[in-house]
Amino acid sequence: MLRRRTVVTAGTAALLAAGCVPRQELEAPPDRPNVVGTGKPMSGIREGGDLVMALSSEPDRLDPTTSSSLYTRYVMQPMCEKLYDIDSEGEIVPMLATELPTIEEGGLSLTFPLRSDAVFSDGEPFNAAAVAAMLTRHLTHEASSRKSELGPVDTVEAVDEHTVKVTFSAPFSPFTAALADRAGMILSPKAVEEMGDDVGNHPVGVGAFRFVRRVPQTSIELERDPLYYDADNVHLDRITYRIMTDANIRAANVQSGDVHVADSISPQDIEVLEAARGVTTLQVGSLGYQALTINLRDTDPDGNPIDPPLIATDPRVRQALSIALDRESLTNTVFNGWYTPAGSPIAPGTPFSTPESDHLPAYDPDAARTLLAEAGAPIPYPLQVKVSNSQDALRYAQAMQAQLSQAGFALSLLPTEYTAILDAQDRGDFEAVQLGWSGRVDPHGNAYNFWTTDASNNYSGYSSPEMDDLLTRGAEQTSIDDRAATYGEAVTLMQEVNAVIYLYRQRSLTALSSDVTGVATFADGVVRLSHAAFLDEKEN
Repeated sequence: MLRRRTVVTAGTAALLAAGCVPRQELEAPPDRPNVVGTGKPMSGIREGGDLVMALSSEPDRLDPTTSSSLYTRYVMQPMCEKLYDIDSEGEIVPMLATELPTIEEGGLSLTFPLRSDAVFSDGEPFNAAAVAAMLTRHLTHEASSRKSELGPVDTVEAVDEHTVKVTFSAPFSPFTAALADRAGMILSPKAVEEMGDDVGNHPVGVGAFRFVRRVPQTSIELERDPLYYDADNVHLDRITYRIMTDANIRAANVQSGDVHVADSISPQDIEVLEAARGVTTLQVGSLGYQALTINLRDTDPDGNPIDPPLIATDPRVRQALSIALDRESLTNTVFNGWYTPAGSPIAPGTPFSTPESDHLPAYDPDAARTLLAEAGAPIPYPLQVKVSNSQDALRYAQAMQAQLSQAGFALSLLPTEYTAILDAQDRGDFEAVQLGWSGRVDPHGNAYNFWTTDASNNYSGYSSPEMDDLLTRGAEQTSIDDRAATYGEAVTLMQEVNAVIYLYRQRSLTALSSDVTGVATFADGVVRLSHAAFLDEKEN
C-alpha cells in the first residue's frame, strides 16, 4: 500500500541570474495535498462528445511488450486494460483479473482468475489462453522491455478457460505489481499473429475505446468500443491525443478550451491555471524520479571497443558529480516548491522507504573538487549531457550546469526530442543523459531493470554481482520490512557507484476543463480517461 503523504519542498522562487544558483535557506513547505480526481463521472453528465487531450510528448511503440515511454501508457490506458491496476491509495486492485493471485508452494506458483465477460476489440475472446500467450510474448520477445519485470518465470499455462497458473524457479514478490503495469496489458492473440511486431501500429486490446489511427508527431485517435464489457459506463464517443510538446501551449489550450485535458503542466503555469475560470487541476505525488545516467560502457553504440572517459572508469569522478549537486536548492529554485529532491529510486512515504533510501547525498562542492583532483581529472571536467528539450527539463539542466561549474564541472547540454533521447539511451549513444522514470508501486520496478546486469533498462552498462544479489534478494523476500531493509542496502551501494544519480521527483500536474469529469491521475502518473464525460451544460 502506498501511504498518502504530502510530497513537497519549500517554495522560495529565486531567479536564475548571472549563471549562478545560490544555496537557499529553506522555509517550512507549503501544503500541496494530493488531488487525484474522481475516476468516475459525477451526476449531470451528457452522453457522447469528443474529448481532446494535449499530450506532452510523442509515445513510442503502442506495444506493451516493447514500449518504454510513459506517454504510451497514457494512450494505452483506455484501450488496453491490464490484469491489475492501482487505485487512488496506491493499492493493487483487480482489473481483467477478478481477484488477487493465490500464492502456493512457498511462492513458487500462483494462480489468478479472469473476467468471463470480456472480449478484445476485434471480437476475439479474452481468456486464459490469450493471457498465457501475451505473458509468454513478454518473456520471449527479443526486444521485450518486460522480461526482467516478470522475474524468474518457468511456465505460464491456462488451467481452464478463465484461470491462469504461473510457476517460478524462485519466489518473486513483485509479480502482481508488474501485472498492474504494461506487463499486465493483454493484446488479442489473433492480432499479434496476423501483424507480428506491427501490432504496435494498430493495437487490439480490451478497453473502453479502440484504436482508430495515428498521425506521427501529431495525433492519436480512439473511438468508443461497443464490445467493451462495461460499455454502459463509457460516455465519450472519441478521444483524440494531440502532441503538444510546449508546456506553455498546453496550458494556453486548456484555458482557451481548445483541449479538454493536458498532462505535465509546468510548475510555472500550475498556479495560474488553479486560479483560472473554467479550469480545474489534478496534483499527485509521483512514485518516479528524474536522474542523470552515466554511460559506463567500453564499447560504442555499434559494439566496437572504445577508450571510455574517466567518468566511466573512476567512481571518484561520479561521486564528485553527485555531491556537487545541491538537490534541495536546485529543486526549490527551478520548480517553485512543487517538486522534491531525490536520492534514490524509492519514494519517501511508501512502505519500502527507509532512512537509507530517503538519504540525500550531502552537498559539498569543495570535496567534489578534491575528488576530481585525486582522480587526476582535468578541472573543469567536461561532460556532455543529453536532456529532453521540454522547458522544465532544460531549465533544470541549465541551473544544474551553473551550479556544477562551481565544483569543477563543465557541462555541455544537448537538448534532444523525447523519442530521440529514448532511442539514444537504448543504443548507449550518450556520455550522460538526464531523463526520468514514472515509477512503479513496487520498488523492484524502479530499481532492478536499471541496475542489474543485462537488464532491459540498464542503460549505464553497470554490472556488479553484489547489486545483482541485493536486488534479486529484495524480489524474493516476502516480508515488507525485510525487503525494505534490502533495498536500503542497495541504495547505499547505488550512492557509492553513482551509475545513476537521482535528482528530483515530480508531481503529476494535470489540467482539465471544468466541464469534464471522471478524469483521474494516480501515483503511477497515468491520466485515466476511460470513464470521462462532459457535464451537461445546465450543470456548469
